[in-house]
This record gives sequence, C-alpha cells and structure tokens, in this order.
Amino acid sequence: MLFVFHCAGNAQTKELLGTGATFPQPLYDKMFQIYQRQYGVKIYYTGTGSGEGIRKIIRKDVDFAGTDVILTNEELIEAGQPVVYIPTCIGAVAIIYNLSGNPKLRFTPEVLSDIFLGRIIRWNDQRIALINQGINLPDIPIAVVHRSDSSGTTYIFSEYLGKTSQEWRSSVGVGKMIPWPAGRGARSNPGVAGLVRQIHGSIGYVELIYAIGNNMTFAALRNGSGEFIEPSMRSVSLAANIPLESSESSLTDTKARGGYPISGFTWLIVYQEQHYSGRSMGKAESLVKLLWWMTHDGQRYASLLHYAPLPKAVVKNAEKTLRSMTYKGNKFLQAEIDQ
Repeated sequence: MLFVFHCAGNAQTKELLGTGATFPQPLYDKMFQIYQRQYGVKIYYTGTGSGEGIRKIIRKDVDFAGTDVILTNEELIEAGQPVVYIPTCIGAVAIIYNLSGNPKLRFTPEVLSDIFLGRIIRWNDQRIALINQGINLPDIPIAVVHRSDSSGTTYIFSEYLGKTSQEWRSSVGVGKMIPWPAGRGARSNPGVAGLVRQIHGSIGYVELIYAIGNNMTFAALRNGSGEFIEPSMRSVSLAANIPLESSESSLTDTKARGGYPISGFTWLIVYQEQHYSGRSMGKAESLVKLLWWMTHDGQRYASLLHYAPLPKAVVKNAEKTLRSMTYKGNKFLQAEIDQ
C-alpha cells in the first residue's frame, strides 16, 4: 500500500509517548520494538490501565493513549476537541482460576455473574457442578480476584455480564471501575494473574496473553449462540464475524458460531487535529505514520502473541479515520491507497 503525506517539510520527531491499556501491552511492546528498529522512532508506552490512559490524553500529557473502551460523553467534553479511535487488534478476556489438577471448566454467564456477585461461594456448588459433570469439584471457598484500577479489561468483562445477567446489570453495571460486591482487587492484568496464581481456590479475569504467559488454566464460556467456547486466536477472530457498524462496535456475547464471548477491539486514541499545545508538525507526522504501520504491516505480529488481527473491513475503517487526521486543518494522507 502506498500513502503520501500532505503536510511535509518538518523533520520527523524520533520519540513518541503513550500510556494506557495493559490488555494489548505485550503486542504494543513487540510492535514498538520492531518499529524502532525499522524506522528509528522510539515509542515509550506504559501500561497504566485504560482509565489512566484516557486521563492522560485528555490532559494532553501523551501523544496517544491505549484503551479498551470508548470515551464517555463527559470525557469527550473534557477533551475539548474531537478524538479518533484507531483499532489495533482484537483480544480476549480469559477467566482464570487456581484449582488442584487444573480441571477444564465451563461457565454460563449466569453462573459467572453469581460467582463475582458473591452469591456462589464454594467450588462444589450445584450450579457449577451441573455444567461440569464428571469433574470432581473441591469443597473449598471461591476467592474472587478483580481489578482495582480503572480498566478496559474490566469494562469488557462487565459488559459481557451486563448483557447476559439482569441482576448484574441492575446491581453492579458496566464500567472501567465498578462497585465490586465480592473479592479482592489487584492492579493491572499482571497483578490479577499474579494474585490468582498465589491463592488456591481463586478466580479472576485477564487478557488471554497473561493467562498463557503465566501457564494458567482458563474456562470455556457460553456465547450468544449457546456454545461453550475457549479463548483462542481463532475463536476471537470468529467473534468479529458479525455485522459491524464500525471498528468501535462491541463484540461481547457474540452470536457468531465458534466465537468467544468476551472479546473486544482495543484502540489507540489520538486527537483528530494534531496542532495543539505547541505540538510540532514533525511529531504529528511521526504519530500518523506509526498508526498507519500498526494497522497494516504491524498486524503480522498480532497472532504471534495470541491476539486476532484486524478484519479487512475494520482496516478500511481505520484508513478512513487516519485520512481524517489534520495539522492546522491540512490532512496528512492525500494520496489514494494503491491496492
């Protein structure tokens, strides 16, 4: 593919700063390492959670923010000018647990909801046993572990339960931070994974790469078609096999056959107009070039780290979004895309 920058003349800036979601951080670390080696641009990214990333981009403290959730109306007003969402991949939130023998369990959303509501409190509860026949479940307490920070992973997880459980929707709701009725909190995906590893009988939720990287057992969940599906690159890709209004569409509780139901896009958010706060054209140009690379050549690294690459239709939407970015009203991408 060929693209040409309309805003030319200034030397590109060789450093960019970002922060936010830990959900895609392993992929970003890999992408940014490759990009620096190829183009000499150093990208500093810190996984602080989607909420902190959004706060930082609103304050214009960073060049871009990673998030697994779109901004609220209040956050958009606080930003003061339009932001755009650049999708980077599709990931899965895995339900991890720590039980002797590492049994492969299944959960319906109703049972999962009641576990995290603190209503199912022992592993041998009849409701868990009914959907896991043949597995000898221990008579021990369930220790719930959840995120304590503002998190896009929490948003995706709570959105799934909010769609499938009226009780969850009315008593807890959906959000980056929610009023947890049970359990103990840990910061970031690595923090939740670490705490579940430490506590026998515990259960929590993390992005799939953190479950695989920590050699943890994870559950199969019932999707919108009634199938019990484990998270994998294939099942996450299939989750997006539904009509998508935009690359900001929700994938949770997917009805796609074979699709994993706690899947979601993750994005980088940036300001559409890049001339702000004394920002140089060179830095803005470097950012747009990085975003183009991530949505095109950089996609080859997604599957290596258990993320699903963007579908072609979503890449096309991303191209349109990138073409809308400007510096002093001038668009960066002026040439037609060469297929």
